[in-house]
Amino acid sequence: MRRICVFLGSNAGRRPAYFDAATALGGLLAREGIGLVYGGASVGLMGALANAAVEAGGEVIGIIPQRLVEKEIAHKGLSDLRVVGSMHERKALMAELADGFVALPGGIGTLEELFEVWTWAQLGSHGKPCALLNIDGYYDRLLSFVDHVVDEGFMRGAHRDMLLVAQTPEQLIARMRDYQAPNVVKWIARGER
Repeated sequence: MRRICVFLGSNAGRRPAYFDAATALGGLLAREGIGLVYGGASVGLMGALANAAVEAGGEVIGIIPQRLVEKEIAHKGLSDLRVVGSMHERKALMAELADGFVALPGGIGTLEELFEVWTWAQLGSHGKPCALLNIDGYYDRLLSFVDHVVDEGFMRGAHRDMLLVAQTPEQLIARMRDYQAPNVVKWIARGER
């Protein structure tokens, strides 16, 4: 893994554990020699993640749409801050630069970004790992709902299993490194979804 794209909140959330996990992940990525690709903000969990990676000497690429430069307070301390024209360009560039995707706690933007790259994996557009860093059970209810989707026949269990889940940054990196993408092209060719 050369680079991991991290989706997470531009707010800090209510629990200090979220901020601590973002800081821990940023430092760990740098120490492991894994570059960080993220949304380019200097505030909230995004800022904590980037600051930790920068302070540990890691590669950090921030990607932010022009209209969010002031709203999300673009991180001025990055050596590589890329300003793009739209959210679509942001997500496409993040996907191009990253070898895997992780969501930490965040809001609807975080969820939308994760679900899009997970959908792309399900459709065979890429074989990169998609993961949740489930800090203090933040994603427990979402995972319960996803299991319900499988139980109701709207998702294959194998597609559910494509979403890796870890409780610590160390577990997360280990699982992402061990990930073997399923051969979804065969499923699609057989008409299986």
